[in-house]
Amino acid sequence: MYVLGLSAYYHDSAAALVHDGRIVAAAQEERFTRRKHDAGFPVNAVSACLRQANIGLSQVDLVAFYDKPFLKFERLLETYLSFAPSGFASFRKAMPVWLREKFFLKDLLCRELRALDKGFHAREKLRFSEHHLSHAASAYYPSPFEEAAVLTMDGVGEWATTSIALGRGTDLRLHREIHFPHSIGLLYSAFTYYTGFKVNSGEYKVMGLAPYGEPKYAKTILDNVIDVKPDGSFRLDMQYFDYCTGLRMTNERFHALFGGPARQPEKEPLTQRHMDLAASIQAVTEEVVLRLVRSIASEGSSRNLCLAGGVALNCVANGKVLRDGHFSRVWIQPAAGDAGGALGAALITCHMGERQERRVGVGDAMQGGYLGPSFGQAEIESRLRNAGARFTVLQSDALIDECARLLADGQALGWFQGRMEFGPRALGGRSILGDSRSPTMQKTLNLKVKYRESFRPFAPSILREDVAEWFELDEDSPYMLIVADVIEGRRRAMTTQEQSLFGIDKLNVPRSSIPAVTHVDYSARIQTVHRETNPRYHALLSAFKALTGCPVLVNTSFNVRGEPIVCTPEDAFRCFMGTGIEALAIGNCLLRKGDQDSSLARDYVAQFELD
Repeated sequence: MYVLGLSAYYHDSAAALVHDGRIVAAAQEERFTRRKHDAGFPVNAVSACLRQANIGLSQVDLVAFYDKPFLKFERLLETYLSFAPSGFASFRKAMPVWLREKFFLKDLLCRELRALDKGFHAREKLRFSEHHLSHAASAYYPSPFEEAAVLTMDGVGEWATTSIALGRGTDLRLHREIHFPHSIGLLYSAFTYYTGFKVNSGEYKVMGLAPYGEPKYAKTILDNVIDVKPDGSFRLDMQYFDYCTGLRMTNERFHALFGGPARQPEKEPLTQRHMDLAASIQAVTEEVVLRLVRSIASEGSSRNLCLAGGVALNCVANGKVLRDGHFSRVWIQPAAGDAGGALGAALITCHMGERQERRVGVGDAMQGGYLGPSFGQAEIESRLRNAGARFTVLQSDALIDECARLLADGQALGWFQGRMEFGPRALGGRSILGDSRSPTMQKTLNLKVKYRESFRPFAPSILREDVAEWFELDEDSPYMLIVADVIEGRRRAMTTQEQSLFGIDKLNVPRSSIPAVTHVDYSARIQTVHRETNPRYHALLSAFKALTGCPVLVNTSFNVRGEPIVCTPEDAFRCFMGTGIEALAIGNCLLRKGDQDSSLARDYVAQFELD
C-alpha cells in the first residue's frame, strides 16, 4: 500500500511517500520552487516522491493531510470572538482567505490532485490527521524504539501547542495537551520578532545569538510573561502579546517591560541588550522543556523519548535533555517542523488507520535523512554542460582525495552528492564544507559565501567513531540536532583580556583546535557521520583525517541567506558562481572557480528575500 502525506498552505509545504510502512521519499516544496518556506500545494515535491518510487499518482492508495482545517478554523473564530472587538483588522484580513480556500480545503486538495491525474479518485482516498498527532507520528514511527513517550512542542496546530503522546507498537495516542494561546513556540517567536528577526525563520538566529549574552531578563520573563508549573505546564499572560488579535507578535506593554520597541530588522545594529534577551528566552525555553521532560519521565511510561514540532529544532535544549539523563534514549525527528507533518500524516494513516505492521530495526527509519531526489552521473554531466560549467570527471577515490586536499588547503567546497536531505539541515548531501581548524573559516563562510550575519555559528561533521575524542558526547547525532561542548583537551586557554570581552567582540577569539565550529561558549551543533547512511561523505572525512589528523569538517547548508538549500546541479552551479565557494564536487564532477567562464557570475544574493 502506498500512502502519500501532504503538508501545505501554512508554511514549509512538503510531500512524503510511504510504502507498506517504509519511507520511500520526502521533500519540501521550497527546494523546487526556490521560494523559502513555500506554503503552496507541493506539486513538485509530490512528483519527486512518485518518481523516486517509479509510480504514478493512480497507484497511490491513500492521501493523508497533516492537520484538520475545520478545527483550525474553529480556533481562529473562537479566538477572534474571545478578544472582540480587538483584532477586527486581522479578522477582516484572514476571513476571506479562509472562506475562499482553507474552509473548503478538501475541495482544494482534490482539485490539486486531479490536476496531477484527472482520473485520480481524490475525495474517497483523502484522509486528515490532527496536527500534533502528525508531528508525534513523524517522531515515533521512524524512531528505533518499540515503545516511547513523545513530546511535541510548536507554535500552534489546530488548538494544541504542546502535547504528550505514548507509542507502543503500531499504537500512538495523545494523552495531554496545552492549548492556544499558551505556546512556548510562540513565546520564542515573540522574542525572535522583538530582537529584529523574521518569525518562523529567525528562531535559529536567536539560538545562535544567545551565547553572546547573559540571561539577565529570564527572571522578568518568568515573573511577568509566563507562569511555569513544576511539571512544565505553563500559561502566558496575554496582555503582553498581539498575536491573537493583531498583525505583530508583541505590543507596547511588552516593549515597556523589556526596555524599548522591537528592533528594526536590517536597520538597527545588534546590541548587548539584544544578546541578553536572546540568552534569556533561550534559558526560559530550556527550563520549560526540562520540566516537561522530567514530568513525563516521572510517570514511568517509557525510558525512551521522541521529540517533534518546531521547538524540537532547538538543539541547545535537546543537548540539555540528553545530558539531564531522565530518559535512557532520546530520538528527534530531523524534519521536526511542519514539513515533517507530511511524513507523520502518512505514517499515522499506515499504522493506525490501516493497521499495517511497524518494523523496528537497529537504527532509525529515516535513512540518514537522505529522502529527496538524486541525479545519475550522466544526467549531472549533461546538466552541467548545458549550464556552461567547466568540469573534470574523476574516479570516486580520486575525487575524494582531491576534495580532501582542497579542504586541507583552506578552500570552501560545495558538496552535492546522492539524495537531497529532508528537513532544514544539510547533512552531507547538499553541503558547503570547510576546514574546521581554520581560525578564519567561520567568518569567511558567513560573510563571503553565505552572505549572512557574522555571529552565526557553523556545525561540525565528525566521523561517528571519533566523536567522543573531540566532544562531550558519545551518542549518535546524525541529524545535527544535539549541542555538546568541545572536550577540555581540545580547548584553547583564553587570556585574561579575552575573558573580559563582551558580545560580538568574543567572536574572533579562537576557542579550540577546531575554532571554525566552536561557538563562543565552547559548544557545537554536532553531526555524526555514519558509513552505513552516507559512505561517500564518511570517506571524505576519513581522507581529510588521514591528511590532517582531524576528523572534523565545517558543514553548512548549500545556499545563501534567504535561499532554500540547492536541489539540482543547476542550483548548485548558480550558487557556486554567485558566491566565494572555490570548488564544487557534484557526483564525480569537480569544478574549480578559476576554470569557469566569469561571464556566468551573477549578483546572486540579491535574488532572494532576506530570512
